[in-house]
Amino acid sequence: MKTPSPLPYFSRREMLRSSCAGFGYLALQGVLGLEAAKAAVVDPLAPKQPHFPARAKRVIFLLMKGGPSQVDTFDPKPLLDRDNGKPPPFALPRVKFAETGNLLRSPWKFRQYGQSGLPVSDLFPHVAKHVDDLCVIRSMHGTNPAHGGALLKLHTGSDTFVRPSLGSWVSYGLGTENTDLPAFITICPTLAHGGVNNWGSAFLPAHCQGTPLGNASIPAEQAVVRHIHNKMVSPEMQRAQLDLVSQMNHSHLEQAGANAALEARINSFELAYRMQSTMPELQDISGETEATRKMYGLDDPVTANFGRQCLMARRFAERGVRFVQVTHSDSFVQWDQHSDLLKGHTKNAAEVDKPIAGLLADLKSRGLLDDTLVVWGGEFGRTPVAQGSDGRDHNPHGFTMWLAGGGSKPGTAYGATDDYGYYAAVDKVHIHDLHATILHLLGLDHLKLTYRYAGRDFRLTDVAGEVVKGVMA
Repeated sequence: MKTPSPLPYFSRREMLRSSCAGFGYLALQGVLGLEAAKAAVVDPLAPKQPHFPARAKRVIFLLMKGGPSQVDTFDPKPLLDRDNGKPPPFALPRVKFAETGNLLRSPWKFRQYGQSGLPVSDLFPHVAKHVDDLCVIRSMHGTNPAHGGALLKLHTGSDTFVRPSLGSWVSYGLGTENTDLPAFITICPTLAHGGVNNWGSAFLPAHCQGTPLGNASIPAEQAVVRHIHNKMVSPEMQRAQLDLVSQMNHSHLEQAGANAALEARINSFELAYRMQSTMPELQDISGETEATRKMYGLDDPVTANFGRQCLMARRFAERGVRFVQVTHSDSFVQWDQHSDLLKGHTKNAAEVDKPIAGLLADLKSRGLLDDTLVVWGGEFGRTPVAQGSDGRDHNPHGFTMWLAGGGSKPGTAYGATDDYGYYAAVDKVHIHDLHATILHLLGLDHLKLTYRYAGRDFRLTDVAGEVVKGVMA
C-alpha cells in the first residue's frame, strides 16, 4: 500500500508556474542579473582623480640604456681635468663591477648656456639650447652596479624581486585620458637586463602593464603593436565575435560573482579592438610638417631612428597616454663604454641630441611641456677613474639625471657629487626619492598609492623615499 505524501503534489509545469512568483520572474531575474553584471564592470583605465592637485598629467621617460657618464655630460669636474692620470685621492667602493685605474679627464669641453648659465658638455649642443627648461639632478645614487639589477631598480624600485614598474603604478593611480589607447606605452624597449619586468605590472591588475611598441632590435619605423592587424576576419565579424564572448563572460560573472582577472580580460579585448583603428592612425606621421620632421632629425640617418621614437612620444602624449617610455639601446648596450669612451659617447649623443631637443621644443610650442614631465637618464653613471686606458666602469654611487616641464624647477642644478664625480655628496637623491618625486608631480602621494598583495600593502617606494621639494618649481 502506497504511503501518502505529507506534501501536496505539484507537476513540473505547476512548479515552474508558481515557484518564485512564476517562471517569467526567473527569466526576468536572469536578464536583470546579466545587466547588473555588465554595469558592474567599470573600465579600469578610466581617468582617476589624483590625491592632490597635480603639476603634471603625463610622463615621457627618455632612457639612455647602459649608463651615460655624468662627468662627460652635465656634471663638469675641474679637478678631474687637473689631476688626470693620477691615482684617485679617495677610497673606492668595496664592491665594484670591475677593476679600474687612475683618474680620467673628460675629452669634452663644458660651456655655459642660457640665462641660467648651466654647463653642458659639447656632446649635447642641441639640448644645451634648452638648458633653461632643465632641472639637472647631479646627486643621483642607486644600489646596484650591474645593468640588470640597476635597470630593475630604476623601473620598479627593486633590484631583487619582481615588482610593478613605475609606469604601471602611474596607470594604476591615474588611469588614462584616452580610453582608445593604453595608459602606458614603451617604445622600442630592450628585451635584456630585466626585459619585460621593466614594463610589467607584476601583481597589479593586468591592464596596468606597459604595451610594447616593437623592441630595441627593430627599427622605429617598423615598430608596431603585435597583432594590430587582422587579415583573416573583417571588423564587423570581430565585433560580432567580441559581443558573443562578452555575453558569455558576463553570464559567467553573473553566476560566479566578481572576478577581477576576467573583468580585466573583457576590457583588454575591447581595448585591443579599439586600438586596431587608433594605433595605425596615430603612428602615421605623414601629416607632420617638413619642419617638424627636420626638428626631430628624421631627415638624417644618424638621428632618424631615435627621432621617430621621440616624435611618437609627443603624439602619444598629446592623445592622452599617461606614461610613455622611449629607449635608446642596441645590441652593444649603447652607453656602456667600458672602453673607447670618446668614440662610443660621441656616437650615442649624436643619435639622441637633436631628437631630444626637438621633443622639448615641440612640447613647449604646443603648450604640452607645462603638464608633461620629461625624465632623462640611465640606470647609473660612469666612474671618473679609467677602466683600461680609455673607458669608464659602471657607477651607481653618483650620477646625473634631468627633468623638464611638469612642475620641475627649470634652469637649475640640484645636488652635487664630490670634487671628482664619484659619489653623490650634497642633497643626495636616491632612486626611491626620484620615484616619490615623479609621483608627487603627478598628484600622487607615494605613501598612499598602495596595493594589497600577499597579506601586505605594497608601494613603488617600498619603505623608503622622500619627495625632493628642491626640484619643484
